[in-house]
Amino acid sequence: MKLIRTLVASAAALFVTLPAVADITVGISLPLTGPASGLGIPMQNQFKLWPATVAGEKLKVIILDDATDPTKGVQNARRFVTDEKVDLIIGSAATPVAIPMAAVAAESGTVQLAASPAALPPGKDAWTFRLPQSTSVMAYPIVTLMRKQGVKTVGFLGYSDAYGEQWLKDFTALAEKSGLKVVAAERFARTDTSVTAQALKLVAANPDAMLVVASGSGAAMPQKGLVERGYKGKVYQTHAAATRDLMRIGGKDVEGTYVVSGPAVVGELLPDSHPSKPVAIDFVTKYEKAYGAGSRNQFAGHSYDALLVLEKVVPVALKQAKPGTAEFRAALKDAIEGMGRTVFAHGIMNWTKDDHWGYTTKTGVMLKVVNGDWAYED
Repeated sequence: MKLIRTLVASAAALFVTLPAVADITVGISLPLTGPASGLGIPMQNQFKLWPATVAGEKLKVIILDDATDPTKGVQNARRFVTDEKVDLIIGSAATPVAIPMAAVAAESGTVQLAASPAALPPGKDAWTFRLPQSTSVMAYPIVTLMRKQGVKTVGFLGYSDAYGEQWLKDFTALAEKSGLKVVAAERFARTDTSVTAQALKLVAANPDAMLVVASGSGAAMPQKGLVERGYKGKVYQTHAAATRDLMRIGGKDVEGTYVVSGPAVVGELLPDSHPSKPVAIDFVTKYEKAYGAGSRNQFAGHSYDALLVLEKVVPVALKQAKPGTAEFRAALKDAIEGMGRTVFAHGIMNWTKDDHWGYTTKTGVMLKVVNGDWAYED
């Protein structure tokens, strides 16, 4: 009997000294409904392909719909940090939603991988890293192609929110330095179903080209409005429009459109020298095996890249602390800032302590809509 008591006591002592097992918990807020659902749904599809573990630790993924609503996005973020005790936040794919979520991330000391080019005031992005390329980075290949094609004047038709305004600011600055002039600028809300008045003003200005700033399925409507009002010039779209919804909804009205994108959606079209080609092809192959030929999507590529981040930084952070703790969250932040040059499906990422954008002006590629499909525009 004494021997049995000794063995039980020894086993109990061993149990007490074992480290607590905690899942790595990721909270994801996406626009699964609302105007930006065309961005959020493909991201969710890719998250469903994530493995059950990372670095040998169980991965718990919680996905909530923010309905393209900033208030809902903040509510989701607060639930993540307060109720779910997440180690990492991802989202939103809608810029106006991702921006206020950043305040919750900073307040709680939780890394946010924003799935949109969320521009924040200096010092306010200490815990926010962007998966997509910045508007200034993606404006560069657009302006370069415009100059090559002899464009001199540009009309702007874009969202009246943070995404649209940031594009207008960054594009205008780069265009002016390159000898291009924005001769007219019109805005519309994400929920608008028509841009008739704006299109009439822009067509009357008769610029050589139009820059349309919209996202997902919402990117087709403004271009159709321009075409229906008789515009015959070149049309360019941003990386938020690099989805097949543009062609599905836009039809013949978007034929010939130039769209800037990360390299993820055209992996097989990239030159062999492009460092992202193997990674982009891997993303496309796995995604289309699961969801069908032609289903590839710019935003699903960001979900793919987010996993590459975890696979690289989680082993580093685990050396410092256990998941579910403030120390582990801080270790994740430090690991991301120090992870160095990393090949993503969307280009070469190099986040640092002073740069939470990470991409260079060589990241974006230009696509062209040809016969209802993407063509690589060298």
